[in-house]
Amino acid sequence: MAKNGRLPLDGVRVIDFTQVMMGPCATQMLGDYGADVIKIERPGAGDLSRSSIPDDPGGLDNPVFHSLNRNKRSIALDLRGEKGKQVVRDLVKTADVVVNNFRPGVLDKLGFGYAELKKINPRIINAVGSGFGPAGPNAHKGGQDVLAQALTGVMHRRSDMAEPMSIYATALADYSAGMHLVQGILLALYQRERTGEGQEINVSLYNSMLAMQMQEAAMWLMRSRDLNWGAMPLSGVFATKDGALVLVGAFKQHPLRDICAALEIADLSADPRYDSFPDQVKNRADLQKIFRDRFVANTTAHWLKRLEAQDLLCAPVKSLAEALNDPQTAVNKMVVEVPNAGNDPIKLVASPISMSGAEIRLTRPPRLGEHGRDVLRELGYAPAKIEALVKEGVVAQGTST
Repeated sequence: MAKNGRLPLDGVRVIDFTQVMMGPCATQMLGDYGADVIKIERPGAGDLSRSSIPDDPGGLDNPVFHSLNRNKRSIALDLRGEKGKQVVRDLVKTADVVVNNFRPGVLDKLGFGYAELKKINPRIINAVGSGFGPAGPNAHKGGQDVLAQALTGVMHRRSDMAEPMSIYATALADYSAGMHLVQGILLALYQRERTGEGQEINVSLYNSMLAMQMQEAAMWLMRSRDLNWGAMPLSGVFATKDGALVLVGAFKQHPLRDICAALEIADLSADPRYDSFPDQVKNRADLQKIFRDRFVANTTAHWLKRLEAQDLLCAPVKSLAEALNDPQTAVNKMVVEVPNAGNDPIKLVASPISMSGAEIRLTRPPRLGEHGRDVLRELGYAPAKIEALVKEGVVAQGTST
């Protein structure tokens, strides 16, 4: 909580149509810092991440869903009929931001495109996340993290081009685009403070992956040359006697000389095959074999000590489980426990943003439709009307806890 009792986004209401990862990780961050995020879900199913990765039989505590949806309230609405759509219109009147990550045109068909939303609320900010953007040859296609990796060059680029191409094991495109979506929303909120007007913002997986490669792209656009940080001749991942380490042989005047000193071998920079950077690039395979043969002869701890003594950038290669248990993770408060209504606390990764004037809010992810009645009451719906909407299936039944 902020020192004055308020969080940075207190008073900001977000209507959240998002699901899976790109959109939910964005709206979760808004909720972390005080926004009232009302998650609109499909009755009976909800966000796809509630069930896309099989977990507990009831689907109540799916870790994937929990990782993306704390600090939100859920209302399960049937939007096929006019009554459900009217609930959305009433919500939009009270909202600051509407967020969705459907294919372009899906919300327009439901009557909730930006042109209609701004008629309801001229100050509304409509934040749209998609695979490829609102126009272009791929706009109609379903966007997905792995597809974005493939189509933007990320999958093609790897540290060793002799290795087969593979899928990056973390949802890189979803997370980066989600954070770009947060940035766009905050920029639009800030601009609205000056102009009084809302606007539409668009973020795509495709654009985020291209933007992430800004250095490599500039090198190609300006010089027609590849830039591959992972293929630098003095850097790499090396197996040791009991594990692996990563070495970055850069940002020093004589890195090869210092690496050789750490490895207790003759100074290879005196060898004409390796005495300049172009020669090191040309003979990288031979150079890396020398490194590999030395590193595997001793333990990770042994080599880290020697490399650090030469002020070389290096680190052990850890599993996620090891990283979560690392003292640095604890000091940074990157694992948080969220209260869970009498059950064991839910352990989640915290926001990576640390603010001296505010801490993140922590409420557990919602059950499907859990806050439907509460949200309708806040909109001024009479109890009899609320119960009628529940009975008709327009609002799926949910109870507050």
